[in-house]
Amino acid sequence: MNDPFVKDSIEILADKARKGRISRRQFTQLAAGFLGTTALASTGMPVLAADGQLVFVNWGGDAMTAYDSTHGAPFADATGVKVLQDGSGPTEGAMKAQAESGSPSWDICDADPYSAQALGKQGLIEAIDYDVVDPAKSRDGFGWEYAASTYFFSYVIAYDSTQFDTPPTSMADFFDVEKFPGKRAMYKWGAGMWEALLLGDGVARADLYPLDLERAHAKLEGFKENVVAFWGGGAESQSLLLNGDASMALIWSTRAKILEEDSEGDIKFIWDDGLISPGSMAVIKGNPAGRDVAMQYIAAAQDPEKQLKMFELMGQGPSNSAADALVPDALKRFNPVDPANFPKQVALDMAWYEENYGAALDAYLGIASA
Repeated sequence: MNDPFVKDSIEILADKARKGRISRRQFTQLAAGFLGTTALASTGMPVLAADGQLVFVNWGGDAMTAYDSTHGAPFADATGVKVLQDGSGPTEGAMKAQAESGSPSWDICDADPYSAQALGKQGLIEAIDYDVVDPAKSRDGFGWEYAASTYFFSYVIAYDSTQFDTPPTSMADFFDVEKFPGKRAMYKWGAGMWEALLLGDGVARADLYPLDLERAHAKLEGFKENVVAFWGGGAESQSLLLNGDASMALIWSTRAKILEEDSEGDIKFIWDDGLISPGSMAVIKGNPAGRDVAMQYIAAAQDPEKQLKMFELMGQGPSNSAADALVPDALKRFNPVDPANFPKQVALDMAWYEENYGAALDAYLGIASA
């Protein structure tokens, strides 16, 4: 059976269930009839929020538990509004489809700021109400019209310390396979990699933007024979280093922390020339729970104690600088926005990504997959 047609049929049923035209029990039975119970379990069903509930969409896995315990449950206790976790992944395309449907089932998304900005300018994302969401609880330079800053992570150099007498200290070292022999691993989806390629090619941090894509892609063309894999997910990036496939990799700082712990210090990482990427929350236009309650949820997520808990659970750097002092001394070296780590890095320019990401990624993938 045609998969897109089946998914559309299930979404129609879900919409009927949301509007009370069929019961949730009937929805489950009918959806199982389309897919079969096994396929239904693996595919998952749309989250159906009832009145007085809010759906928060994230990237699944451990994030669902972390967001629920840190933000969802406390918000429900404080307001009576139950928060449902949807781990289906708020890609830009999915957020656009939700808003354009006219009857979205999503409320708030863990979104890339550049995606939220692009969709907001199309009238598909609500503007952040900064009378409710406190701009003073975001770091300077990390506030947007359609996205509220909520956390940070970085692309960093992780390396097998057993293979090198001296550690790498810059992005130039990552691309120097004579001084630092071995295969490399890079991120499949481009973000942060253009900056890394240019830094490795001698471009100064202050001169990175607007990114010289022609130069970055020429660097990639000449270097890709040294890349054992372009990883697409965090687990894959870990295994490439743990299994010895790569001696050095550009990976998320959240995974670098896990690697160092799992390898008992054999795999290390540096903040030097790291590339900071902000995460944010965005509200789907016409969200079923309503704009006001969504803004209240985002405002509650600015609490430094909650952001500290997310850092401890997920390795996410706090967006509220008041949380920095709460991080235990033993963990500060893992915080991408700690005052000792932040200045060593470059922040991705969200305005550049908003305008250029799609075309840049197509060109990047054409080289990486060739």
